[in-house]
Amino acid sequence: MSNTPKITQTIPAGPLKIGGQNPLALIAGPCVIESEKITRDIAEKLKRITTDLGIPFIFKASYDKANRSSIQSFRGPGLKEGLRILQKIKTDLDLPVLSDVHSEEQIEPAAEVLDVLQIPAFLCRQTDLLVKAAQTGKPINVKKGQFMAPWDMKNVVHKLEQSGNKNILLTERGVTFGYNNLVVDMRSLVLMRDYGYPIIFDSTHSLQQPGGQGTCSGGQREMVPDLARGAVAVGCDALFMETHPDPDQALSDGPNMLKIDLLPELLEQLVALDQLVRGKRPVS
Repeated sequence: MSNTPKITQTIPAGPLKIGGQNPLALIAGPCVIESEKITRDIAEKLKRITTDLGIPFIFKASYDKANRSSIQSFRGPGLKEGLRILQKIKTDLDLPVLSDVHSEEQIEPAAEVLDVLQIPAFLCRQTDLLVKAAQTGKPINVKKGQFMAPWDMKNVVHKLEQSGNKNILLTERGVTFGYNNLVVDMRSLVLMRDYGYPIIFDSTHSLQQPGGQGTCSGGQREMVPDLARGAVAVGCDALFMETHPDPDQALSDGPNMLKIDLLPELLEQLVALDQLVRGKRPVS
């Protein structure tokens, strides 16, 4: 048995490539678009960090958080304004962008802007949503539902493939473990890799405590570095990581977001670990 992870297909994501023999990629940004300025500031800082470290980077921010615990929870600016902000970041900063789609009606306008369409975990079995997303030809990142085993994702993959799209990314984000808690089974990364597509590890939502604070979710962001290192050691192709300048003041998912100032040191460790796992020498 080989000590190195199974090589997956290479999937284009805008100008970047994820999987195959390509280095570890990062999908990162705030949970939700809080304002155009904050979102752009985060994107600019993330671009500087990843450029300095030579890490392929996709910017992520949600225009609408449709699955909040409370009806009073902040959801974001909505589809039209959110896509305008993401398009401006994409153009001005020359970055590929990713966001969630929650309904069939959102897919067409979202596909005009986004380089990767993301299917949220709680919608990963919605056939019509998957089929319509696949028909855009865009790369599709599907988050495995918290209620699903890794082998259940085979049916999700087949829905996308049979709809004519093999630009597939699969994301592990933990599985429900009792009430208001998630746990990560690292075997999931290995098992889903057998479908041949790049595997992403969501190192922040995996530490979410859904509904754990009554009207909002809790989290254990102090453990983000530990789980991220574990996933890279297993051999994931990319990390998904939500980050914010001040998570305690974030309008959504603050308890499980990483403070952006902690990111450079962590990424240095993860790049070195990725090179070791893949049997590659550091880039001089």
